Formats: sequence, C-alpha cells, structure tokens
Amino acid sequence: MAVKALLHYALEIPDQTVGEKFYTSFGLVGSSGRDDAVHLRPARLARDTVQLYGGPKKRLHHVAWGAPGAEFAATQESIRRAGVKETDPPRGLEGGIWLRDPDGNLLNVRDEAAPAPPADPPLRLNSPGHAQRLGERGYPVAGTKAAPRRLGHVLLFTPDMERQLDFYTRVLGMKLSDRSQKIVGFMRCTTDHHNLAFLSSSGPGFHHGSFEVGNVDEIAMGALRMQEAGYQPAWGIGRHVIGSNFFWYMRDPWGSFAEYFHDIDVIPESCAWEARDFPPEEALYSWGPPVPDDFGLNREIEG
Repeated sequence: MAVKALLHYALEIPDQTVGEKFYTSFGLVGSSGRDDAVHLRPARLARDTVQLYGGPKKRLHHVAWGAPGAEFAATQESIRRAGVKETDPPRGLEGGIWLRDPDGNLLNVRDEAAPAPPADPPLRLNSPGHAQRLGERGYPVAGTKAAPRRLGHVLLFTPDMERQLDFYTRVLGMKLSDRSQKIVGFMRCTTDHHNLAFLSSSGPGFHHGSFEVGNVDEIAMGALRMQEAGYQPAWGIGRHVIGSNFFWYMRDPWGSFAEYFHDIDVIPESCAWEARDFPPEEALYSWGPPVPDDFGLNREIEG
C-alpha cells in the first residue's frame, strides 16, 4: 500500500492573473480546466501540475497524490484502518479520495499515475579524462529559458514534524529518506529522494514547489529570465546536501517560492537506503550564497 506519485499542488491566492504570470515566467504553460482555477503544466506534459484558485490570501488549497491500480484500493483501506475520515471535495471538484492530514492540509488521492516527460538526450559534459562534447561549443545560447520537465516535490511548514512523518508513512505508505533533527524531514513515494518535505514552523503553510530542469545552465538561465521579467531571486545557485540536487529558488508574489532543481539522488525500490539524521549545519546546503533571512519564514502565520 502506498501512494506512488505527486500529481499537483493547488494554491489559493488573491490575484490569479498575478499568479499565472509568475508561473508562466517560471516556464510553465497554461492548461485547460473545467473549474474556476488557473491550470498550469510543464510544456512536455499533458497533465497540469499547478492549480491557482482565487481567495483572500495565499494558502495551500490541496495536494494531489496518485495511487494507481491496486494501490488505490489499498490506500483507501489504510486510511479507513487508521481512523482517518474522508471529507467532501471542494465545490466543483471530484474524483478520488479527499482527506486531511494532521495539520489540516487537504489531500486528494487519485487512481492515477503521474505522466513521465520524454527523456532528455544524455548530457555531454567534458571532465578531466572524459571528453564527451567534441568539436562544438558548450555555452547556453543567448535567450535560453527554463523548461520545467515535471513537478518533483513540495515542501510544507509544520508545527509537528513527528506527527506528519508518522501520518504520511503509516497512512499513505511514504518512506522517510533523510532528515535533520527537528528542522526538516524528507519523504518519497517515487524513486526521487523526496517528493514531500516538512520544515518546522509554529504553524502549517506552503513553502515551495520544485520543478526539474535539464541542466545547471537551464537553472541559471531560467533565473536570469525571471529577473529580467521583474522577479527577484530568493536563493541560489547552490547544491543541497540532503537530496544532493542543484537548486535556485525564485520568490513568488506571496512570500513563498518556486524552485528549479537538477541532479537529485535517485533511490530505486530495491536499494537498501538508510535514512540519515544530518546535523543542522548540513540541513540546507553544501555550497551557495548565504541563506536569506526570510527563507524559513512562514508568511501565512508570521505576516
């Protein structure tokens, strides 16, 4: 029993037009939908990965997870055995199981698998003793933009890390990949190092959604294009310790973030992976610029 895919996240925001402009500048494209939300997706996927609903202030609307085939019935039974009550879907939405986690975050579990983007050609990089790019220049062409391939993970604030980790492992079948004490915890339902993470705070909230791109140049060029569009970078470029991925976070209009990532740790089902508890100094990054003072600020409760 387990959910097997992160399908999308949905936010409630004061101005959907502002939100749509941010995410299309980030590299997503518009997608069709039958409700009053703005639907966005990576250009290479047919399924939306971000939904934006109107509301008085920014907050998480819901997160959708996939449990395809037999996993769906098994997950529903696990939810029942855990004594977690199913809830009615938001008005205008349907399909799957709707429930709330211990922090009150609304979840939708669907009998659906995440679509896989077309594979990129192998990277051709020159390193000492290994020349893979011969007779051609390797710099990115002027005007290169980021083209997110897929949604990789979401990070949420939580006031009770242990309670959340227990719920998502015991009820939804996710696995703990790594953590750093009571600061941050990382969970997976795919072979990615993490599809869900929790950052300690005095209350719940949405921190960021993270999207995979094709290389480090694409991370930097995507951030450059966003700065040219008037958006301010939040943190990057750098490399995480936990998960190992390169990152650049762009600050969204509501004080949360969208992240470009590349080269994350992959954990096959057959891998004897042991979750580590990293020291606080390794909780966020191996190298990069200093962490912004407000990076861990939960603006949904702290203003």
